[in-house]
Amino acid sequence: MTHEIKTEKALRDLIGNPVHELVVAKTTPIITAPIRRYIERSPFVCLATYGIDGACDLSPRGDPPGFVKVLNEKTLFLPERPGNKRLDSAINIIQQPQLSLMFMIPGTLETVRVNGTGVMTTDPELLSLSSVNGKSPELGVLITVGEALGHCSKAFRRSKLWQSDYARRDGVPSLAELMTGHLDLDEALTAELDAGIKNDVLTRMY
Repeated sequence: MTHEIKTEKALRDLIGNPVHELVVAKTTPIITAPIRRYIERSPFVCLATYGIDGACDLSPRGDPPGFVKVLNEKTLFLPERPGNKRLDSAINIIQQPQLSLMFMIPGTLETVRVNGTGVMTTDPELLSLSSVNGKSPELGVLITVGEALGHCSKAFRRSKLWQSDYARRDGVPSLAELMTGHLDLDEALTAELDAGIKNDVLTRMY
């Protein structure tokens, strides 16, 4: 590839160095009080993991605000809710523990990122912390924090994510279409899949 950037030096020659020393110093090895307040108010987080073959996975997770529990300044607990049982994230964490989290709050332009390691656990005391509607998860991720940081608002401002400018449904494919666009399913099977997805939401949320 003619225009490929292959070294950090080439990248720095093109883009330059961090705009301010605080950009580098903004990471912290612990969950500080402000970062804790953000996590406790967040109803949504993306979990990034990768497998031993190097394949990456990014998974959205959501629940009422504070569903990711801050156990102490170095430890978080993320419950695993019922899903499609592919278990990509869980298998990756079992195979190798490195992971990243990105927390969001609707209407808030800043995000919080956490990098660390995780283990899958069935500890009943931890699971009971995440009970919803009287139901506890079957397992969860116990996370040891390596670094945490606040991330700036530019992506949210450019995408207008919390504004109505780009909010639309027409033309957006359904989950069934996204799942099976490569399978050439007939209308009957696609309708059956659509119905199954709607039923799953109604019966297996927790």
